Amino acid sequence: MDGFSYIDIFETKGIEYLVIIGFFAVLIPFWIILNKKGRVRQTNPATDGVLTARGLRVPQGLFYSKNHTWAYMEQSGNAKVGLDDLLLQLTGDVSIHELKKPGDLIRKGDLLTEICQNGKTLKITSPISGKIMDANNLLEGLPGLLNDDPYKKGWIYKIKPANWVQDINTCFMAETATNWATVELERFKDFLANSMRKYSTEPAMIILQDGGEICNHPLTEMPDEIWKDFQHEFLN
Repeated sequence: MDGFSYIDIFETKGIEYLVIIGFFAVLIPFWIILNKKGRVRQTNPATDGVLTARGLRVPQGLFYSKNHTWAYMEQSGNAKVGLDDLLLQLTGDVSIHELKKPGDLIRKGDLLTEICQNGKTLKITSPISGKIMDANNLLEGLPGLLNDDPYKKGWIYKIKPANWVQDINTCFMAETATNWATVELERFKDFLANSMRKYSTEPAMIILQDGGEICNHPLTEMPDEIWKDFQHEFLN
């Protein structure tokens, strides 16, 4: 045919271009998948079953009490209170036994509620003083909110503070709270090691061999005796 010429791409660089295009067609989707997995691991490093300080949720803007509760002042003037992530990561899934009702008065350090797991309980004291204004009724039917969303949907009570400035004076906030949570995790490791020696609990359930890190929810498999020690020696 006039004006038509046949070019064999195998005799030119055309084949090289096709090879390069094919290479990137395979590489790019593979790279996207790997990068996506990397981002997921970076945002939630605790998903590998090991409890580390880097995996703890410590939102800024909340006041964290030494008894592992938190308080947050709302625009209404009432303060939400709940349990911090470290405590819930240590215990695993728990349910709430409400001990207070709207209208009750409470002082900082008074018994606020109990968390329960298979007959084992921990007593939780209030981080602030004031009047109970509301209880989170969602926790009755959805106790998993405590662990899944402890700082938003998993709050326990709303309290109208009586001595807000004085009460939060001993709390941790922002970077100080993050550093404190790291120290508390190390303190728990020491507590656990002492308790296992005391009760001859099988350490393989709790401590991983590679580096001695703690598995998620270590107290779940622990007997009632260790829960009682945890209450008196760690929480209190």
